[in-house]
Amino acid sequence: MATILYPSPIVGPIHSRRLGISLGVNVNPSDGKICTFDCIYCEVGYNRLRRPTLPQPSRELIAERLEQKLKEMRAAGSKLDVITFSGNGEPTAHPDFLPIIEDTIRLRNAYYPEARVSVLTNSTLAHRPDVHRALMLVDNNIMKLDTVCAEYINKVDRPVQPSYNVGNIIKEMESFDGHCIVQTMFMHGTDDAGASVDNVSEAFVEPWLAAVRLIKPSSVMIYTIDRETPCPTLRKATHAELDAIRDRVIAAGFACTVGY
Repeated sequence: MATILYPSPIVGPIHSRRLGISLGVNVNPSDGKICTFDCIYCEVGYNRLRRPTLPQPSRELIAERLEQKLKEMRAAGSKLDVITFSGNGEPTAHPDFLPIIEDTIRLRNAYYPEARVSVLTNSTLAHRPDVHRALMLVDNNIMKLDTVCAEYINKVDRPVQPSYNVGNIIKEMESFDGHCIVQTMFMHGTDDAGASVDNVSEAFVEPWLAAVRLIKPSSVMIYTIDRETPCPTLRKATHAELDAIRDRVIAAGFACTVGY
């Protein structure tokens, strides 16, 4: 299936099914991907096929382009719900991630004080003090946890660091003391080798829900495949499956939104 690369450093604004009118910030190059995961469902594509030749945009360039876009939008009377860090890979991997977040909050306060700043992170670098601090500063610290099963993570999320440990990730998410949103992809299908990647069964949902109880997030976002993926044999979770998982999250005491 076809995959996409995003412009850099500013994307949109676009309408996000989970966040509303979103102005994207892509701190990675426009011609490739920099990520600590290599997810088989990533709309940007596999790491090996997306090796960038351009550098990451500098902190200064990101701030300059963001301010330019915010000025344009405000002059046009455009609505803005959120400034979202995502794009071509893992945003927290940028060496200047903390000062970039500080610049973004300053510009948000100047031009769209009602907008929220969101970061979509795979959680792998949250243990770094500067990244942890930056994620504490943003309004929506959206942290990925697709499952607590190491075998599934290695098959689907495919961390590039051999040291990846989901138990440590959960402990790090706990350390945010509720200042995080757990984000989880549920789906059906098989990987490129033909192995099942279904994670909507009780064997996956109950251990995941137990981890959510430990993390105590401000809310939970569950979703399924929406765009084309590099692995062509993936399929959406059904509305009924997602609704059932949502209801269990709410029954456990956490707000939960669904992206179908």
